Amino acid sequence: MFIKKIGIDLGTCNSLVFLPGKGVVLDEPSVVAVSLLENRILAVGKEAKEMTGRTPDNIKVSRPLKDGVIADYRITEAMLRYFINKTIGSFRFFKPELMIAIPAGITSTEKRAVIEAAISAGAKEAYVAKEPILAAIGAGIPINSCSGNMIIDIGGGTSEIAVIALGGIVTSSSVRIAGDKMDVAISDYIREKYNLAIGEQTAEEIKIKIGIALPEKEKRELEIRGRDLIQGLPKNIKVSSNEICEAVSEVLNEIVQAIKIVLRDTPPELSADIMDKGMIVSGGGALLKDIDKLIAQDTGVACFIAKDPLSCVAKGTGVVLENLDVYKKSLMSKK
Repeated sequence: MFIKKIGIDLGTCNSLVFLPGKGVVLDEPSVVAVSLLENRILAVGKEAKEMTGRTPDNIKVSRPLKDGVIADYRITEAMLRYFINKTIGSFRFFKPELMIAIPAGITSTEKRAVIEAAISAGAKEAYVAKEPILAAIGAGIPINSCSGNMIIDIGGGTSEIAVIALGGIVTSSSVRIAGDKMDVAISDYIREKYNLAIGEQTAEEIKIKIGIALPEKEKRELEIRGRDLIQGLPKNIKVSSNEICEAVSEVLNEIVQAIKIVLRDTPPELSADIMDKGMIVSGGGALLKDIDKLIAQDTGVACFIAKDPLSCVAKGTGVVLENLDVYKKSLMSKK
C-alpha cells in the first residue's frame, strides 16, 4: 500500500481516521480491552466498546484518553497501531506520516506524549495541530482571512472555543467539560430521581436519542432499563426529553460560560466580525438538539451547526496533510 499520509482525530470518545482523497475511512470508539492476566490487548474500538460493563475481573475495558489527553501511554500506542494497521494494512513499504489533532489547552509534555506514541506505533513522522483550527478548516471556515471567525468544538472529553484570524488562534479556551460529563450528569440524575443505576452506554444512548438543550412542548420519551438501587433487581422506567434537558443543563451552562469568557477577551474588531457571521459549532456535542439555540439565546450572538459536525476535525487533518507546506509555519510541531 502506497499510503503515505494519515490524519487522525484522536478523541476521548471516538477516533476518526482520514485519508487524503478518500475521506473518513474509520470511525471507532477510543476504547481498548486488556487481559490483566496475560497483559495483552484483546480488542480495540467497536469490539472493545461492546464489552463495556460486561467483563469479568481479569479483563479491563478502558479509554486510554481522558479529557482529550493521553492517560495511558501504552494503550494509546496500541490503539494508534491498530488504527494504522486497519487503515493501510500491517504489511507496508512506507511508514506513513501522521497528523494528529490535540486540544488547544494541552501542555508541551502532553503534546510530546502524543508524538512519541505515534512514532512508536509505526509513523515515520508525526505532526500535531490544535483541534479548533482543524475543526474550523473542516467546517469550511477561511482561517487565513483577516476577519475573525469563532469555532466551538464540543467533543467527548473537551470543549474547545477559539477565535481564529490570519491562520492563528487569537483567543481561546479549552475546558474539560463536554459529552462525557453530560453522560455522567444523566446517570446521576436518574440515580437520584428514580433510584436506578444505569451504565455508561445507556446514559450515552439516552443523550443521543432524546437529549435536548432547551425544554420542548411536545416531550419525547424513552424506555430504559437499569438496576433498582433499593431492591437490587432489574427495572424498566420511562424518561422524557425535558428531564434530560434538566439533567444536562449545568454542564451546558459551564460550556456557555467558557464561550462568554472567550467573547469577553476578543478584540473589538474581531467581535464585530463574529456578530456579523455568528459562531460555528462542531464536534459530537453539536448533535445535541437545540444546542445552537441555547448558545445564541445566552450570548446574543447567532450560532450555527457545522455541516457534518462529527467529522470536521478529521476533515481538517486531511486538508492540512494535502497542503503541509502552506500550514507548516502556523500550526505544527513535529518529531
